[in-house]
Amino acid sequence: MSISMYAASVPVFQQALQALSGSLTKAAAHAEAKKIAPEVLLQSRLYPDMFHMLRQVQIACDFAKGTCARLAGVDVPAYEDTEVTFDDAQARIAKTLAFIATLPAASINGSEERQIVTQPGTARERTFAGQAYLLTYALQHFFFHTTTAYAILRHNGVEVGKKDFVGAN
Repeated sequence: MSISMYAASVPVFQQALQALSGSLTKAAAHAEAKKIAPEVLLQSRLYPDMFHMLRQVQIACDFAKGTCARLAGVDVPAYEDTEVTFDDAQARIAKTLAFIATLPAASINGSEERQIVTQPGTARERTFAGQAYLLTYALQHFFFHTTTAYAILRHNGVEVGKKDFVGAN
């Protein structure tokens, strides 16, 4: 039995974003309990040349909405990167989850061969078939950013573990 493109995308993004939201809830509580300014956690990085935690959340959301939209053949919604608080980050995740929930399975299923072009018109333009885009590009980038956000929180003492990262399954 084969797995559908919808099953390999939307539910995967939903589970991981919900888990990320739960980790952010724990991070906000940790900051409050330890009297740490929230922006300290939100701006934390694993290494100086890496993006800060809030940017990791933004990019993870961008990959979730962008991947699902491209597979469905609809325009990718543009989100301004204006988040500065935990509530803002939670709102970005909620907005992303709401968007991908609007995409019917029928619009994504059958997208295995749909031509996906990333960064069109730039030197970084890449063209993929839908299945290769999802399985060899988009999911890896998405999980890199959710993992890095988790690692930043863990590194800063937020009590999150494997179950927090994996989420409900």
